[in-house]
Amino acid sequence: MVLQLFFLVEPSSKSFEMDKNSSATLLRIFISSSDKDGHQPLYESLVFKARDAGLSGATVLRGSLGYGASSVIHSYKFWEVTEKVPVVIEIIDQKEKIDAFFESVRPMLEKMRYGCLVLREEVDVLFHKTGIRK
Repeated sequence: MVLQLFFLVEPSSKSFEMDKNSSATLLRIFISSSDKDGHQPLYESLVFKARDAGLSGATVLRGSLGYGASSVIHSYKFWEVTEKVPVVIEIIDQKEKIDAFFESVRPMLEKMRYGCLVLREEVDVLFHKTGIRK
């Protein structure tokens, strides 16, 4: 079972228009649900920083099972009091904006007590339909 957390974020006027068959860059950050930025979950800090930077979109995905460089398996079980599961933050925009955002959050990621993984890949936008603001 994969749980997805969606943050409804007001679109920024600075975000770029993704058209069908256009290219974009996807930043994918792998961390743990227990990682913090002060008292706030790190995944929340990263999403709000992405919004403040005017990036086009961000999604947080919570995994039900996974392991990292330590090879320790972390899983979600309903009887566990503490929940330490893998979290992936995906952020999409133009390459230059993604690179600038990563450099702005890199010090925060380098200060983390445990590890993380950051990937960047070029993606093709096949379909993009914006929602209607209420």
